[in-house]
Amino acid sequence: MNQRRIFITSLTALSLSPWQSASATPSEAMRAMQRIVGNRPINTGRIYFDLPPLVENGNLVAIKFAVQSPMTQNDYVKVIHVIAEANPLPNVVSCYFTPLSGKAEVSTRIRLADSQKVWALAQMSDDSFWRTSVDTVVTLSACTEMI
Repeated sequence: MNQRRIFITSLTALSLSPWQSASATPSEAMRAMQRIVGNRPINTGRIYFDLPPLVENGNLVAIKFAVQSPMTQNDYVKVIHVIAEANPLPNVVSCYFTPLSGKAEVSTRIRLADSQKVWALAQMSDDSFWRTSVDTVVTLSACTEMI
């Protein structure tokens, strides 16, 4: 075959192939949590998670999360993960703490690709896990670039 036919055949094959989705699926978000947790059980509660139920612009979403903990040497929050089930990459942010942190509380801004459920997953010093979730509606999506 000459180079032109190879090129045209390649373009045709590329045009017929399905594009990779620009957003994760709920099952991908669950797999992301499973990779963090392993086989350990996940408890509900103990986490305060503030995310507006309606977001006008997904490019800049203010969130605040905190975990009830005495933050002592024997009982503290190790890490809090935020997982968004419709973002291209479900792991949005991970925040690490020590007993010297004083409080396990974070305020930040994230991007959300679409209306979705967002999870906060906390790992404690005894390796127990706690989670909570918030549903939010995004009117102007972010993260729309193909990956």
